[in-house]
Amino acid sequence: MKTILTPIDFSPATKHVVDAALELAAAVKGEIVLLHVVQAPMITSDYGLAMENVQEILAVSEQAATQQLEHLKAKLAARGVTVHTAQTSAPAVTGILEQAKETGADYIVMGSHGHTALYDLLVGSTTHGVLKKAHCPVLIVPRRKD
Repeated sequence: MKTILTPIDFSPATKHVVDAALELAAAVKGEIVLLHVVQAPMITSDYGLAMENVQEILAVSEQAATQQLEHLKAKLAARGVTVHTAQTSAPAVTGILEQAKETGADYIVMGSHGHTALYDLLVGSTTHGVLKKAHCPVLIVPRRKD
């Protein structure tokens, strides 16, 4: 059975990414691993959050992500799809690539938010980072304007 790693961020793009992963899973008789990467908030000044607040924010984010992942897993399982969930706290590209290696992913299906080139230059693009370093095919689902 093929493994399709599907990193999601619970943005509006998530629905389209999951739909594409479902189509691929049906075509290759695969299973889906829904992955959410929780990232620590960026502290940009000397007056940023205290470390204990960062840990508290991460814990709340992880708990919320767990609930959302389980809800989505149940919806997909009701459609007859084998779904697993995973969650990690890491930089997004690192977390996705590590999970792909750990699960032996045959494919990665992920979204593109369609930021400008300037944004990607300054902030970086998770999609670009995964594309450069992935050891399996990566399917990019473009941002849709519904």
